Amino acid sequence: MTESEFPRLKASEKADICLLLEGTYPYVRGGVSSWVHQLIIGHPHYTFALVFVGASSEHYSKMHFTFPDNVCHFERHFLNDSLDLGSPKEQSLDPEAVTVLRDLYSMLSKGGQAPELSQLAGLHKLLSKASQYKADDFFYSPEIWEMITEAYRRHCPDLPFNEFFWNIRAMHAPILALLNIAQTAPLADCYHTISTGYAGLLGTFLRLMKDKPLLVTEHGIYTKERQIDLYQVDWIKENNPDLAAGLDDRISYIRQLWMQFFEGLGRLTYSGCIVIVTLYGQNRQKQIDLGAAPERSIVIPNGVKIDNFIPLRDERSKDIPPILCLLGRVVPIKDIKTYIRSIGILKDSIPNVEGWIVGPEEEEPEYAQECHDLVDQLGLQEHVKFLGFQNIHNILPKMSLMTLSSISEGQPLVILEGYAAGVPVLSTDVGSCRELVEGRTEEDRALGSAGSIVPIANPRALAEAAIELLTNEERWYSAQKASMARVELLYSEQTFLDNYKQLYHKVLNHGRNRI
Repeated sequence: MTESEFPRLKASEKADICLLLEGTYPYVRGGVSSWVHQLIIGHPHYTFALVFVGASSEHYSKMHFTFPDNVCHFERHFLNDSLDLGSPKEQSLDPEAVTVLRDLYSMLSKGGQAPELSQLAGLHKLLSKASQYKADDFFYSPEIWEMITEAYRRHCPDLPFNEFFWNIRAMHAPILALLNIAQTAPLADCYHTISTGYAGLLGTFLRLMKDKPLLVTEHGIYTKERQIDLYQVDWIKENNPDLAAGLDDRISYIRQLWMQFFEGLGRLTYSGCIVIVTLYGQNRQKQIDLGAAPERSIVIPNGVKIDNFIPLRDERSKDIPPILCLLGRVVPIKDIKTYIRSIGILKDSIPNVEGWIVGPEEEEPEYAQECHDLVDQLGLQEHVKFLGFQNIHNILPKMSLMTLSSISEGQPLVILEGYAAGVPVLSTDVGSCRELVEGRTEEDRALGSAGSIVPIANPRALAEAAIELLTNEERWYSAQKASMARVELLYSEQTFLDNYKQLYHKVLNHGRNRI
């Protein structure tokens, strides 16, 4: 679909709900994108506008979903491509704007609970005059320059100033781009962001500028996932090279600054939201720890259309084939390398074992190549298969274990889809995976274990758990029975859709009364 073919609202028209999407639907396959598609299709009586934001257009060239009929508007913005600065020329920023920015940064740097919306009155006033400002006013302002140099002298005078400055610029350029996006964003009765981060900040801008309600649904916790990414990136230089990798408290000020920046975006998102949704209780507590108001935080679990998967149970062979399958994107957060190494250990006990990797590789091509190289280095070409994107209905009946080696997850849809098809799970102890396998409530736990949970980044533990499940028929069939019972009792698509139907009804009534 070309840009001229995108569905568009006229300036006077509005959607019921506007979804704010960062780096996901419709350009990326995976659990969150599937969830978005499921949400839209499941509410045909509402119209949806979609605003996609991504880093750069080169990363999002192909759509992987066809829009349902109730998508009435789609626009995309690439934050690294959209900031247009003029030639350097001194611009004076009015004192009120400078004061608002200083107060906001001071408030966010203290951590703790997200500020109440009333505490953002200065930001609200600044946004009301957004059309009067240009990016040049901020980037070429002596007042902003003084704020930058003051922070540099106070926090990291030993660093090269050039390095500090360009990191500050990289943080804030997307914010100015979001400010432009917010001014022309489609009208809607409510705005729903599917993460904090940049999409969440856009949501807060829209909440303040258009006086319509905002809600957020977090699958993983964006702030925590960005922290994991920031620990691993090599473009941030460490003062001590020995600390350049690994999880260590003594990291450089620049790395800490980026983490604090994303924490601040998270708190601003929570400030703007009338409802803060996540998928399970542990994540709700993490949101509260990061500043979300407990009284506005709720849990709505994922759900799957179980009837679509039940026929796959009859397609399974009577034997337990020695096939593990990792269904997911080939990206670092899925820790594909631990999975590959576990297959190398596993083959010594089960010589005909196969480890399938089913998912796209284009998101992080360098990492994907490293995974292929690791297979070659370990001599696992006959045991590890990269199958790319596949129809999940063709894959599920052929595997014996749905396997996740991730270092971070939310509530993976692939686990629920596997359960519906009669496939037990072997997963690292991340996100809601433990409660999906072992149960959350007393009634849930009484159903039994639906597989095994192991520590992260431990290929031997992953291999040993796989051996125990694959070589013990009684254990495997018991896990299969528990998996099917659990998804049928607690994770149906209808329950998921009914929960959002009630939530949207409440939020839209709130929004439509604010004309």
